[in-house]
Amino acid sequence: MDTKIGALDKCKPASNDICCGGPNGTVSTLQGSSCHSAAPDATLGRHLARRLVQVGVNDVFSVPGDFNLTLLDHLIAEPALNLVGCCNELNAGYAADGYARSRGVGACVVTFTVGGLSVLNAIAGAYSENLPVICVVGGPNSNDHGTNRVLHHTIGLPDFSQELRCFQTVTCFQAVVNNLDDAHELIDTAISTALKESKPVYISISCNLPAIPHPTFSREPVPFSLSPKLSNQMGLHAAVEAAAEFLNKAVKPVMVTAQDVSTMLQCGQKSIIFLINNGGYTIEVEIHDGPYNVIKNWNYTALVDAIQNGEGKCWTAKVHNEEELVEAIATATGPKKDSFCFIEVIVHKDDTSKELLEWGSRVSAANSRPPNPQ
Repeated sequence: MDTKIGALDKCKPASNDICCGGPNGTVSTLQGSSCHSAAPDATLGRHLARRLVQVGVNDVFSVPGDFNLTLLDHLIAEPALNLVGCCNELNAGYAADGYARSRGVGACVVTFTVGGLSVLNAIAGAYSENLPVICVVGGPNSNDHGTNRVLHHTIGLPDFSQELRCFQTVTCFQAVVNNLDDAHELIDTAISTALKESKPVYISISCNLPAIPHPTFSREPVPFSLSPKLSNQMGLHAAVEAAAEFLNKAVKPVMVTAQDVSTMLQCGQKSIIFLINNGGYTIEVEIHDGPYNVIKNWNYTALVDAIQNGEGKCWTAKVHNEEELVEAIATATGPKKDSFCFIEVIVHKDDTSKELLEWGSRVSAANSRPPNPQ
């Protein structure tokens, strides 16, 4: 059974061709609808915002740059869309990755090249994990394409396609919107392809286009028709229980550390972050040791206190043994449960599992194999 994402009862096509599958199983949207209800703001930026809301995106993770500022204005203007400002593009990409895992689809907005290349690693991860992340990049002015100009935020060449070529390898569809005539079709195709393929997509929008009205944006978008991807609830619960049982039985469980603490504080998150501080790169030590595996240690707890800067509820602790850790967890889940809690756990650099030692030895052996005879 098909499901209409973001369907509006008041917006019905005149014909029976609601939204049909295109050639080779592609998803298509009906353009010849008789539904002409006026949108509050018939611009490219508002159309993108409405489309994101329709597919289930209510939070967009962004980093501003001069090529996407006008677009951000129009995303903010959508009442059902919340813009979450991140400290850097990679964090925004990973936040969108996590959002897609939780909500089924995520989105991030960055600026041209300096932002796009920064977010690329997160998008590549989402591609490998089959996550529909919609990566929107504010691009150069449409008049600059083909002018042989060298712009800022580039690598110093008049060719603006470097970013696109990078994203072609880690996204299932790329839309470069340089004019308004095909913007509606390109954006809709990109979003529907992300949902259909369960992979990230890339949408580049010229910085001078988001605020311009166009007839194709004057009506409510026709809803997508896609086969629902529903989790097997019994399987999901079984997986959660198995994971919890595995962690609870672990002798040396490891919990991995988050970035963008300031954004979490600003958004009032009540998370508990454990930072395991062993003073270096232990995995690399067990593969091939050397002085490059030792890093200058930070006072991470003091760093979080500095990030808080007296704003928001935040509690930090630094623990050196099991008793202090148990006490800190009790505090974080008790008196400080309404706060963002950060617990730095100091461990010895050789405090590792037997499995890691064995794995490091195998990797070392594999990496050091001599070349085959020529």
